[in-house]
Amino acid sequence: MKIDILKHNLVPEHIILTDEEAEEVLLEKNITEDQLPKILPNDPVVKAIGAKEGDILKIIRNSETAGTFISYRIVKP
Repeated sequence: MKIDILKHNLVPEHIILTDEEAEEVLLEKNITEDQLPKILPNDPVVKAIGAKEGDILKIIRNSETAGTFISYRIVKP
């Protein structure tokens, strides 16, 4: 039996940004790709959503204290 890790309550939502969305985020935050935190290509969620090296992921976490918290990571070894 295969388990869908994306449905687990401890795994936040991960979204692959389009090139345009990624560029917008980098401009808005005034950063470069090298300044983004990394997520490994062999991470189970990266594999599950089909992200590839160089993709920027938007990670949406729900928090009791902060409400919704959004972070970004780049897929890199």
